[in-house]
Amino acid sequence: MTPISEAASSRMARVCAAGQEFQIHYNDLGEGLETVVMLHGSGPGATAWANFNRNIEPLLEAGYRVILMDCPGWGKSDPVVCTGSRSELNAQVLAGLLDVLALPRVHVIGNSMGGHSAVAFALANPARVGKLVLMGGGTGGPSQSVPMPTEGIKLLQALYREPSIENLKKMMAVFVFDTSSLTEALFQARLDNMLSRRDHLENFVKSLAANPRQFTDYGPRLGEVGAPTLIIWGRDDRFVPLDIGLRLLWGLPNAQMHIFNRCGHWAQWEHAAQFNRMVRDFLAEPV
Repeated sequence: MTPISEAASSRMARVCAAGQEFQIHYNDLGEGLETVVMLHGSGPGATAWANFNRNIEPLLEAGYRVILMDCPGWGKSDPVVCTGSRSELNAQVLAGLLDVLALPRVHVIGNSMGGHSAVAFALANPARVGKLVLMGGGTGGPSQSVPMPTEGIKLLQALYREPSIENLKKMMAVFVFDTSSLTEALFQARLDNMLSRRDHLENFVKSLAANPRQFTDYGPRLGEVGAPTLIIWGRDDRFVPLDIGLRLLWGLPNAQMHIFNRCGHWAQWEHAAQFNRMVRDFLAEPV
């Protein structure tokens, strides 16, 4: 297989969503008959490639086409001040990108914000969803076990307001369970990525001021999502607590759940090998 490369797979598309036009960045790899779309989380400096670089190759080896979309306000995609539902904006952008790519139906993997966006997309476009994989996100609403906003979300918002290596390290210290894999090079690369798009940082803060509830609570509508769904959560998630994942399991009519011990908010990175096997097996199961 040709070695995977962020630069070689980088693409741009003009997409209409929420009455606006956006230049959207995405990575496009593989040529499989079935396509998997990956949606990233809302951390400062996040991109789909950064979130999922440990998970791309196994899907390509299994024969899937893989699309990694940078949501508006992240990566190389256009900036935006979101005054409404971030989940629904991202879902509309995804629908527009799929129209550009002439893809009628895809599987969607969403991490954190990407999980919220995946559920919003499934509710608005049920015929376009094959299967869903949700990690650390998927529905809003308060936790029943942890005060909100959580420790992790407070640190994330502080990092947006004051992007520094010190604040980045504070956030990452609760982002993953085992911090031994977090190198100085990783911290510096993420900080450089954040600071290269200060407009994204500033617009996120403006968005929160305009609408503190950026992510819609889809709890009352989860029963409408018929797509087979794999929910994956870290037992030690200090950003989106485990009971939020249980809400998804209770509400989604065709869902199963796996909980990783010794795992924070980044299951696909912290337990990549097992995560990749689990997702491949789930996607291969006949419906």
